[in-house]
Amino acid sequence: MMNMIRSQWLGNIRGDLLAGIVVALALIPEAIAFSIIAGVDPKVGLYASFCIAVIIAFVGGRPGMISAATGAMALLMVTLVKEHGLQYLLVATLLTGVLQIVAGYLKLGDLMRFVSRSVVTGFVNALAILIFMAQLPELTNVTWHVYAMTAAGLGIIYLFPYVPKVGKLLPSPLVCIITLTLAAIFWNIDIRTVGDMGQLPDTLPIFLWPDVPLNLETLKIILPYSIGLAVVGLLESMMTATIVDDLTDTESDKNRECRGQGIANIGAGLLGGMAGCAMIGQSVINVKSGGRGRLSTLTAGVFLMVMILVLDEWLKQIPMAALVAVMIMVSIGTFSWDSLRKMRKHPLSTNIVMVTTVVVVVATHNLAIGVGVGVLLAAMFFANKIGHFMHVSPTIDAAGSERIYHVTGQVFFSSADKFVASFDFKEALDKVVIDLTKAHFWDITAVGALDKVVIKFRRDGAEVEVIGLNEASATIVDRFGVHDKPGATDEIMGGH
Repeated sequence: MMNMIRSQWLGNIRGDLLAGIVVALALIPEAIAFSIIAGVDPKVGLYASFCIAVIIAFVGGRPGMISAATGAMALLMVTLVKEHGLQYLLVATLLTGVLQIVAGYLKLGDLMRFVSRSVVTGFVNALAILIFMAQLPELTNVTWHVYAMTAAGLGIIYLFPYVPKVGKLLPSPLVCIITLTLAAIFWNIDIRTVGDMGQLPDTLPIFLWPDVPLNLETLKIILPYSIGLAVVGLLESMMTATIVDDLTDTESDKNRECRGQGIANIGAGLLGGMAGCAMIGQSVINVKSGGRGRLSTLTAGVFLMVMILVLDEWLKQIPMAALVAVMIMVSIGTFSWDSLRKMRKHPLSTNIVMVTTVVVVVATHNLAIGVGVGVLLAAMFFANKIGHFMHVSPTIDAAGSERIYHVTGQVFFSSADKFVASFDFKEALDKVVIDLTKAHFWDITAVGALDKVVIKFRRDGAEVEVIGLNEASATIVDRFGVHDKPGATDEIMGGH
């Protein structure tokens, strides 16, 4: 236990502290922007980001991952806030947390193993595109100063690491933000700043129980929103955890992360914040800036609030162009360029799943829909591929009266029709042996196909023997098969 605490909290102190500061700076404009999207005061998003980041640092299952208020969650809140107000959003946030804790205890985080690598790649690429697109409003209808500052910021980010000695000591995104802020102040450049995004809070969040009646009517109002928030929040968090796992070559506890997200959202709801989840952009910033442990997440949350309360006058002067440069860096770093280079080598089905996931997520701005479509496509391609591996090879005895069908491969809903079509029912035989030694039956569709084959041969007067069933296949055939039961012919063939 002590070794784990030391490794997750004290194993990378300097890197975690510096990375956390960079993340905190990037969180401010996004939290304000997401609050505006949801239709609430900017402080609701800032309080949420502070609470969620601090809490998840202790209870989350993925060290080094950043959780806060997010755009995906904000989009789901718009109608609730517009029709019922902030108080209903707060109680919906509490219910979201409860649902996520339940999901954690039900081990729904394990479902991530059903998300294929092509879907994850599509998700990553779509998020990279969305992150870049989110910066476009800051780059349209602006003066040349904005483009110059953004270009300078990108130059600092990518070139500063090559500076001897100091280049490896300080995260280049932090150097970019500080340098451009000082330049804007020194030359008095008229440029959009963080202060233009909205009013920053001037006090710490306080305990706030939602002022709504706790009855069935309230539950009917908030339940659909809470379910949507819980699903999207967990989906984005699990996908982000998978990405950070890959970036850091470490593993995470997905079910603990589900519970942690729930606890964090309950904390946010009780302190006047909106629901949130893991953030791919900030998590990548954290990792790229050297953050690896829980201390980086805690630092991001604490420093966020410290900056808002103590350094608010300085924060308001940070040029949005500096943060745009950081987010463009995140977009470029997040996109899987290797997936484009390997498209010629990858199977067509893999490319279709990846591209479809990207297109759907970007088109709908809905992570759940895009990933759902990708998972469905991947499952269909997989079932079709495995179905083709099923083969039936017939042999016949010297007398020509007994034929043995050797079945090899997986028999299930996708290959069941091929299984039935592999038998010659018009051949006059005394006996048919179906050898299933090298086959496996997976579902009731496969069992039904076996029933149909056996009954058809018996109806034409042939003796049928089924041999070689493994234990698992025999269990499902004994339970659901009817070919050895009375009245099987009428049941299978419909009386014909």
